[in-house]
Amino acid sequence: MRSPELMGHVQRIGEYLRFRSAIGARLTELAILVTAHEWQQPVEWAIHAPIAEREGISPATIAAIATGERPGLLADDEAAVYDLCTELQRRRCVSDATWARAIACFGEAGVVDLIGINGYYAMLAMLMNAARTPA
Repeated sequence: MRSPELMGHVQRIGEYLRFRSAIGARLTELAILVTAHEWQQPVEWAIHAPIAEREGISPATIAAIATGERPGLLADDEAAVYDLCTELQRRRCVSDATWARAIACFGEAGVVDLIGINGYYAMLAMLMNAARTPA
């Protein structure tokens, strides 16, 4: 509404990342939850926590992310997503080991999409946090 042209372009990026990313819906939702938690974004959390569970992310994993803890039981692909997302969000970089593990799981296109998911949802979080969008 305040910048329709920007948001039109942003929406197209979001459509690709959410529905056609190289890592699939389950892992996309996991990355969204990590980003929503890191940015303390209640709207994205409220929307995506139920979707993540529906896509196969365990309630225990969702609960751990909600409290800022590393989930205890993660599949290998989930651990690769969680580790890359948390390192990227918290440290603003990714270790060589985390990068290599993610590449082994998803290939370069998948890792680039994963980073794009982090960036896209961080941008949405910034917009909603700045505008104080209620959940």
